[in-house]
Amino acid sequence: MAVTQSAESRYTKPVLVAINKPLDEEDGLEALRSHALFRSLKAHDLDYLIQQSRRLRLGHHQMLYRQDMPAHHFFFVISGRLRLYRLDSSGIDRTLDSIAPGDCFAEVMIYADPPRYACYAEALKSSEVLMIPVKAYQELLDRHPEYAQAALRHYAMRAVTRFHDLEIMTVQNARDRLIRYLIDLLPNGALEGGEVELPLPKCLVASRLAMQPETFSRILADLKSNGLVRVNRSRLFISDPQRLIEISQ
Repeated sequence: MAVTQSAESRYTKPVLVAINKPLDEEDGLEALRSHALFRSLKAHDLDYLIQQSRRLRLGHHQMLYRQDMPAHHFFFVISGRLRLYRLDSSGIDRTLDSIAPGDCFAEVMIYADPPRYACYAEALKSSEVLMIPVKAYQELLDRHPEYAQAALRHYAMRAVTRFHDLEIMTVQNARDRLIRYLIDLLPNGALEGGEVELPLPKCLVASRLAMQPETFSRILADLKSNGLVRVNRSRLFISDPQRLIEISQ
């Protein structure tokens, strides 16, 4: 497991306050409309939800929320990238996921009782998010049962993805976990090779895959020396994903 400093010792800045800036067509609204949680909303209901929301700007490594903090909002990423992680009993953080523009996160708080954030969220670089009140979205669900159906379909898809992630993490061999992770990054999976970009710094990818950074670097170097991947900083080119799969079986 990757060992790093605890979140509380690394981050001393408070959760940011909102920046009063409108969300317009050019910087996130179209992506918001196409998200599964919002595309079934009627125009006036979506406008109402946006009016109730606030926009936040986060600097590099700034916290959005903390584990076990009362949750009154969920979030939509306008720009940048964020990391979700939890602290274990010894105070060491374990990376859970990375969140990109167009993604929602903490949306499970819509149905949580009591609503408390299950992890930490920090910006990996300068980022902007839309902070959406849970109560405002719940009011829409109460008035429009069809919206609730769309939300549940979204949660079902997320559950399938999480089961797949869990399947990867149950693979005992660290090399096989890394290979399956890289295959998942390809746009067409194992069907076609291509270039991918690691969504997290390499040390955090190692944490995400439950291995030491040294182990991650050694495995990646081995794949590179065998001509299975080409590496250029955070970008990797995989010419033959089937060969990668074969050596992991």
